[in-house]
Amino acid sequence: MSADVSEQAAVVAVANQKGGVAKTTTTLSIAGALSARGLAVLVIDCDPQACATFSLGYDPDALAPTLNEVVAGRAAIADTIVAHPETDLVPASIDLAGAETALLTRTGREHVLRGALEPVRDAYDAILLDGPPSLGVLTLNALTTADRVLIPLQCETLSHRGVAQLLDTIADVQHLTNPDLTVAGLTATMYDGRTRHARAVLADVTERYDLPLAGPPVRKSVRFAEAPNRGVTIHAHDPSVPGAAAYRVLAARLLDLPVDPDDEARAEGRPPR
Repeated sequence: MSADVSEQAAVVAVANQKGGVAKTTTTLSIAGALSARGLAVLVIDCDPQACATFSLGYDPDALAPTLNEVVAGRAAIADTIVAHPETDLVPASIDLAGAETALLTRTGREHVLRGALEPVRDAYDAILLDGPPSLGVLTLNALTTADRVLIPLQCETLSHRGVAQLLDTIADVQHLTNPDLTVAGLTATMYDGRTRHARAVLADVTERYDLPLAGPPVRKSVRFAEAPNRGVTIHAHDPSVPGAAAYRVLAARLLDLPVDPDDEARAEGRPPR
């Protein structure tokens, strides 16, 4: 455990049932930012599409056991962990889709991941859960396990509808399975502040749902699409882009760590000191 964080690992779910909003990019970028600060980080790929697993350079079909075996009760989570240079990973595979169906008939199904995680939680400073693009039982497991939930938001017209549905689900989880769950806020991804539309959508969603921005908007960059081809996060690929700086600010704020003023400046398009 790092000297920076003394208490039990913070568990953050990155969730939005709408696809294509950069959930995986957000999860891995936060993980890479925290790892670069010397923290011990674990990413759990909760998506049967295994985007986080693939983005870190692994073939999901070549790994075993994975999270599928954990939720099925056939493996301990410690036995699935893969040590990537930037973060430890609990990988996923397409088989996880079948496990989700099997969980529907299981008593206490929302608590399976939380219970499985307990034996390794003290080994990490931060645990990040990359949720699937749905509000099914795997997302409910992630929300039941997490201390807080971060909502990536692409600033387009239909974004508010997805946020409303997710907030309803979060409210149910807070009432039924995890009363300690808090909403860390929104993070605006793939953001183009030059367009009136993006600015208007962001202002509308934050005001409509009274949600804070957890960090500065993450500006678009082709570098984010390039990083998975190398099996690394943006911080190993090109830490100089404004979006990478935005994720470093976001990661620091999520864990109440000091924020680098130069990163704040870069994220906002201002020259650093």
